[in-house]
Amino acid sequence: MLVLLHLFVSCVLVLLGFYVFVANPRSRANQTFAAFIAFLAAWNTKDMIFWNFHDESIGLEWWIAASFIIALMMQYALVVFAWVFPENSRTPRKRAAVLFSPGLILIPAALAGALWNRAEFVDGRFSIDFTSLAYFFVIYIYFLFVYGGVLLFRKYLNLRGTQQGQQVASILWALVITGVLITISNIVLPMLGIYFLLPFSAVFILPGVLIYAYAISNFRLFSLQSVLDQFRLFPLAYKVALIIACVALFSFVIFQVPIVWWAFQDGMSFEAWRRYLVFSIITAMIPNLLLVLLIVRTVSRPLSRIAVAAVKVTNGEYGTQVDLRKSNDEIGVLADSFNNMSRKLASDIEQIREMNEHLLRTDRLAAMGTLSAGVAHEVNNPLASISSLIQMLQKNGKSNGETVETLTLISEQIERISRVTKDLTDFARVRPAARKPVSTNDILESALRLASFSSGSGKIEIVKAYQSDLPQIKADPDQLQQVFLNLFLNAFDAMPAGGRLNIATYPADGFAVVEIADSGPGIVEFDAKRIFDPFFTTKPTGKGTGLGLAVCYGVITGHGGAIELSNTGPEGSTFTVKLPFDR
Repeated sequence: MLVLLHLFVSCVLVLLGFYVFVANPRSRANQTFAAFIAFLAAWNTKDMIFWNFHDESIGLEWWIAASFIIALMMQYALVVFAWVFPENSRTPRKRAAVLFSPGLILIPAALAGALWNRAEFVDGRFSIDFTSLAYFFVIYIYFLFVYGGVLLFRKYLNLRGTQQGQQVASILWALVITGVLITISNIVLPMLGIYFLLPFSAVFILPGVLIYAYAISNFRLFSLQSVLDQFRLFPLAYKVALIIACVALFSFVIFQVPIVWWAFQDGMSFEAWRRYLVFSIITAMIPNLLLVLLIVRTVSRPLSRIAVAAVKVTNGEYGTQVDLRKSNDEIGVLADSFNNMSRKLASDIEQIREMNEHLLRTDRLAAMGTLSAGVAHEVNNPLASISSLIQMLQKNGKSNGETVETLTLISEQIERISRVTKDLTDFARVRPAARKPVSTNDILESALRLASFSSGSGKIEIVKAYQSDLPQIKADPDQLQQVFLNLFLNAFDAMPAGGRLNIATYPADGFAVVEIADSGPGIVEFDAKRIFDPFFTTKPTGKGTGLGLAVCYGVITGHGGAIELSNTGPEGSTFTVKLPFDR
């Protein structure tokens, strides 16, 4: 019965210390608590060996020395905890060196047996004669215990009324309960010759330790929320510990128990021990290989996949995803975070690329606008003079037929040059937009009426899909009419033999969206990237100046919108215009 009790206490202590440490391994308070639990587990193991498997012929000295030393180490852990909790502050090294220095004498003294004159069993009962140094050892232990309690009580007075104050108060209660029980079982009763409670001293410490752990874990140790949190995020350390424990239990039940039974069924002999050692070594390889396999599957393989994906992202493959099975540990969180980061990185780089193209196009437009204004001005002045001279010659009436034909041809070319310079002037002129609330559908209808006078409009089937309740936009209707007219005329030019023009409007994310799709031959991918550049055109020489879409781009972006070639191919091209609603 006693051995089962000690085993139970050992399991509880190990699990409790591991749980608290893994919950926050960087916290000095959690680290110190784990150290305290380790010393307490050593105390319990010492008692379990002594009270259940001890041979009286060996003597009591080792048990007494271990009891003194482990008790001292637990008090050291308590004092360190009192220094660092709850602020997670550093241990004052100089103060610790002074306070802990007696241990340099007391611990070797315990190992050398200088704490007792005689220790033996008399008629099955203890008989111990301590030296004066042993009493000093006990006084020193209680001094450390009280010193740690006083430190915590002072912190409680400063933190009273807060959650940290409640934590410190709970730890103080744990110290009081533990101190009273241990003093009664280990000191008061033995001084009266009563030793029956000594084997249960570790059990008396357990209630205080549970309160201790409960306070450190912010009162969530036994709460349902704590269980749910661990279910949502099952730390990797817990998984590895569970794997090791399960493999060890599996190995013990499946291999060790049958081997022991088979090897020693005829008694303990050299041959029995030889059989046991040989087959134990052989069978130990199986659970160890299983353990390695499980840890590799749990840790190494997913980390390797994350590393490969990280290298790909480093090499420029932005958006690379880690293909891992969903897991609720740190690796699962890392994989999800990496995938989100990679997707966000790819999206941000694409946005930066689009913004860079937009800035380059804007710079080109600004530069070309300045250049165009100067060219148009310098060309228009002499061109006006030439045009006036030609008109004078035409009105003279003395020219023969060939001269008149030549002058007419020159006038036509001058008119063509004038149209080009007018386009340049329109492109360069920055006139303020007369913005007012307007209907996108009405502007489209106005532009369609003007486009219907074009020579190629009669062969085009126009399909409209307007959203009737489309909110108004705030814009300059004349400028937008110029934009849509330009897009319609370009679509007509792309379908000289006839075709279909689809016009649709709809709202999306605070914008009025206009889609204009033709059924022409489309635009090749290389040209599609340059269509908004000034003076770029796919039309034959003399049919266009390449300024129309550049002007459209400037007008739409000036209204806070966007224009893009959203689709192109053998079935035609689609231009998408987005204009913000009037807010």
